Amino acid sequence: MSKTDSVFIFIGTYPSEAAARADYDIVKELHEAGAVGTYDASVVTKDENGKVHVNKDETATRHGAWGGAAAGAVVGLLFPPAVIGTAAVGAAVGGVGGHLWRGMSRADVKEFGEIIDQGQAALVVVGASTLAQAIDKAALKAEKQIAKELDVSPDDIDRAVRQAATEVG
Repeated sequence: MSKTDSVFIFIGTYPSEAAARADYDIVKELHEAGAVGTYDASVVTKDENGKVHVNKDETATRHGAWGGAAAGAVVGLLFPPAVIGTAAVGAAVGGVGGHLWRGMSRADVKEFGEIIDQGQAALVVVGASTLAQAIDKAALKAEKQIAKELDVSPDDIDRAVRQAATEVG
Protein backbone atom coordinates (compact mmCIF):
# COMPACT_ATOMS: atom_id res chain seq x y z
CA MET A 1 0.00 0.00 0.00
CA SER A 2 1.40 3.37 -0.90
CA LYS A 3 1.73 6.23 1.50
CA THR A 4 -0.43 9.21 0.70
CA ASP A 5 2.37 11.68 1.26
CA SER A 6 5.19 10.31 -0.86
CA VAL A 7 6.62 10.60 -4.35
CA PHE A 8 6.40 7.82 -6.93
CA ILE A 9 8.83 7.35 -9.83
CA PHE A 10 8.09 5.20 -12.87
CA ILE A 11 10.61 4.57 -15.64
CA GLY A 12 9.73 2.39 -18.61
CA THR A 13 11.80 1.60 -21.69
CA TYR A 14 10.51 1.43 -25.24
CA PRO A 15 11.78 0.32 -28.65
CA SER A 16 11.06 3.78 -30.10
CA GLU A 17 10.29 7.36 -29.15
CA ALA A 18 6.82 6.96 -30.67
CA ALA A 19 6.02 4.04 -28.34
CA ALA A 20 7.18 6.05 -25.31
CA ARG A 21 5.08 9.03 -26.42
CA ALA A 22 2.00 6.80 -26.71
CA ASP A 23 2.29 5.88 -23.02
CA TYR A 24 3.08 9.53 -22.20
CA ASP A 25 -0.27 10.42 -23.79
CA ILE A 26 -1.97 7.83 -21.57
CA VAL A 27 -0.46 9.45 -18.46
CA LYS A 28 -1.73 12.86 -19.61
CA GLU A 29 -5.20 11.36 -20.17
CA LEU A 30 -5.13 9.87 -16.66
CA HIS A 31 -4.39 13.34 -15.30
CA GLU A 32 -7.18 14.94 -17.35
CA ALA A 33 -9.60 12.29 -16.03
CA GLY A 34 -8.63 13.15 -12.44
CA ALA A 35 -6.97 9.78 -11.77
CA VAL A 36 -3.54 11.35 -11.26
CA GLY A 37 -2.70 14.33 -9.08
CA THR A 38 0.43 16.42 -9.41
CA TYR A 39 2.97 14.78 -11.69
CA ASP A 40 5.66 15.39 -14.26
CA ALA A 41 6.55 13.20 -17.22
CA SER A 42 9.14 13.29 -19.99
CA VAL A 43 10.22 11.09 -22.83
CA VAL A 44 13.96 10.50 -22.71
CA THR A 45 15.95 9.54 -25.81
CA LYS A 46 19.59 9.03 -26.68
CA ASP A 47 21.08 10.23 -29.93
CA GLU A 48 23.74 8.49 -32.05
CA ASN A 49 26.45 10.27 -30.01
CA GLY A 50 25.12 8.93 -26.71
CA LYS A 51 23.67 12.28 -25.59
CA VAL A 52 20.55 12.01 -23.47
CA HIS A 53 17.63 14.28 -24.41
CA VAL A 54 14.65 15.06 -22.20
CA ASN A 55 11.70 15.71 -24.50
CA LYS A 56 8.75 17.65 -23.06
CA ASP A 57 5.69 18.87 -24.82
CA GLU A 58 4.50 22.38 -24.03
CA THR A 59 2.33 21.54 -21.04
CA ALA A 60 4.34 23.27 -18.34
CA THR A 61 1.39 25.45 -17.44
CA ARG A 62 -1.16 22.68 -16.96
CA HIS A 63 -2.73 22.64 -13.49
CA GLY A 64 -1.23 20.13 -11.09
CA ALA A 65 2.04 19.62 -12.94
CA TRP A 66 5.66 20.29 -12.06
CA GLY A 67 6.48 21.61 -15.53
CA GLY A 68 9.48 19.46 -16.39
CA ALA A 69 11.45 20.09 -13.21
CA ALA A 70 10.81 16.76 -11.47
CA ALA A 71 11.42 14.46 -14.45
CA GLY A 72 14.40 16.61 -15.47
CA ALA A 73 15.81 16.35 -11.97
CA VAL A 74 15.56 12.53 -12.07
CA VAL A 75 17.45 12.44 -15.39
CA GLY A 76 19.98 14.91 -13.99
CA LEU A 77 20.63 12.60 -11.04
CA LEU A 78 21.07 9.56 -13.29
CA PHE A 79 23.43 10.96 -15.92
CA PRO A 80 26.49 13.20 -15.79
CA PRO A 81 25.96 16.70 -17.22
CA ALA A 82 28.28 15.97 -20.16
CA VAL A 83 25.85 13.32 -21.47
CA ILE A 84 22.68 15.38 -21.13
CA GLY A 85 21.87 17.26 -24.29
CA THR A 86 19.21 19.45 -22.68
CA ALA A 87 20.23 22.60 -20.82
CA ALA A 88 16.88 22.90 -19.03
CA VAL A 89 17.69 19.85 -16.92
CA GLY A 90 20.45 21.77 -15.15
CA ALA A 91 18.04 24.26 -13.61
CA ALA A 92 15.79 21.48 -12.35
CA VAL A 93 18.44 19.40 -10.64
CA GLY A 94 19.17 21.86 -7.82
CA GLY A 95 16.51 21.88 -5.12
CA VAL A 96 14.22 19.31 -6.74
CA GLY A 97 17.07 16.86 -7.27
CA GLY A 98 18.21 17.33 -3.69
CA HIS A 99 14.83 16.22 -2.37
CA LEU A 100 14.65 13.26 -4.75
CA TRP A 101 18.24 12.24 -3.98
CA ARG A 102 17.45 12.04 -0.25
CA GLY A 103 14.65 9.59 -1.09
CA MET A 104 16.83 7.28 -3.21
CA SER A 105 19.56 4.84 -2.37
CA ARG A 106 22.65 4.47 -4.55
CA ALA A 107 21.20 1.14 -5.69
CA ASP A 108 18.01 2.94 -6.80
CA VAL A 109 20.01 5.45 -8.85
CA LYS A 110 22.03 2.66 -10.45
CA GLU A 111 18.89 0.64 -11.23
CA PHE A 112 17.08 3.66 -12.75
CA GLY A 113 20.10 4.57 -14.89
CA GLU A 114 20.59 1.02 -16.13
CA ILE A 115 16.98 0.60 -17.21
CA ILE A 116 17.09 3.83 -19.24
CA ASP A 117 20.26 2.58 -20.96
CA GLN A 118 18.47 -0.59 -22.08
CA GLY A 119 15.95 0.99 -24.48
CA GLN A 120 15.86 3.36 -27.40
CA ALA A 121 13.54 5.65 -25.46
CA ALA A 122 12.21 5.89 -21.94
CA LEU A 123 9.27 7.44 -20.19
CA VAL A 124 10.06 9.03 -16.84
CA VAL A 125 7.06 9.87 -14.66
CA VAL A 126 7.34 11.47 -11.22
CA GLY A 127 4.31 12.24 -9.12
CA ALA A 128 2.36 11.93 -5.93
CA SER A 129 1.84 8.37 -4.69
CA THR A 130 -1.68 8.26 -6.21
CA LEU A 131 0.09 7.97 -9.56
CA ALA A 132 1.24 4.42 -8.72
CA GLN A 133 -2.26 2.93 -8.73
CA ALA A 134 -3.32 4.79 -11.88
CA ILE A 135 -0.25 3.67 -13.84
CA ASP A 136 -0.70 0.11 -12.63
CA LYS A 137 -4.31 0.05 -13.85
CA ALA A 138 -3.40 1.70 -17.18
CA ALA A 139 -1.05 -1.20 -18.05
CA LEU A 140 1.50 0.92 -19.91
CA LYS A 141 3.31 -0.90 -22.71
CA ALA A 142 6.92 -0.48 -21.60
CA GLU A 143 9.25 -3.35 -22.53
CA LYS A 144 10.90 -3.07 -19.12
CA GLN A 145 9.89 -0.91 -16.21
CA ILE A 146 10.84 0.02 -12.70
CA ALA A 147 8.74 1.85 -10.18
CA LYS A 148 9.73 3.10 -6.75
CA GLU A 149 8.01 4.99 -4.01
CA LEU A 150 10.32 7.49 -2.33
CA ASP A 151 10.02 8.72 1.22
CA VAL A 152 9.82 12.28 -0.08
CA SER A 153 6.91 14.65 0.34
CA PRO A 154 5.21 15.92 -2.83
CA ASP A 155 4.82 19.25 -1.00
CA ASP A 156 8.63 19.51 -0.70
CA ILE A 157 8.99 18.86 -4.44
CA ASP A 158 6.27 21.43 -5.15
CA ARG A 159 8.08 24.08 -3.10
CA ALA A 160 11.40 23.26 -4.79
CA VAL A 161 9.80 23.48 -8.26
CA ARG A 162 8.28 26.86 -7.43
CA GLN A 163 11.65 28.06 -6.12
CA ALA A 164 13.44 26.84 -9.26
CA ALA A 165 10.85 28.61 -11.43
CA THR A 166 11.41 31.85 -9.53
CA GLU A 167 15.19 31.57 -9.94
CA VAL A 168 15.00 30.81 -13.66
CA GLY A 169 12.63 33.71 -14.08
